[in-house]
Amino acid sequence: MTRPPSGMPPPTSATLDGEVIELMPLAEAVADRYFDEFPEDLERYGEAARPWEIHDTLHTFNWAILDVRGFTNLETNMLWLARVLVARDFPLEHLARNVELCADVVADERLATVLRAAVVSVRGYSPDD
Repeated sequence: MTRPPSGMPPPTSATLDGEVIELMPLAEAVADRYFDEFPEDLERYGEAARPWEIHDTLHTFNWAILDVRGFTNLETNMLWLARVLVARDFPLEHLARNVELCADVVADERLATVLRAAVVSVRGYSPDD
C-alpha cells in the first residue's frame, strides 16, 4: 500500500510579479482532470493517490513559478521527479500528462510555456540516460 506524502510539504502559494498565486485550487483542478483520465491510479494507489497527485502538482507549479522568476529550472526538477517516479514504477506518460494539465490550468502564458517545455523533457526522458 502506498503511504501518503511525507517529507518537505509543498507550498500552497507563490509570488509572481508581486502577485500571490494560490496554488491549491490549481492543483485540485489538475487532480480532477488527471483522475478523470487515469482512474486506474485511484485503484492502484488507494487513499494516497489524490494526496500524492496534489503534492507533486503543487511542487510542479512552484518550480514553474521559480523558473519564470529565474531561481530554478523546471525541466531539471521534472527530470529529477521522473527518475524518482520511474524507479517507483510510475508511468512516465502519466507524469507528462500531469504537467500538460498544469499548463492548461494556468493563466500566465510564461508559466504555460515553461510547463510545456518540461512536458517535452519528461517525454524524452530515458532511465538509461
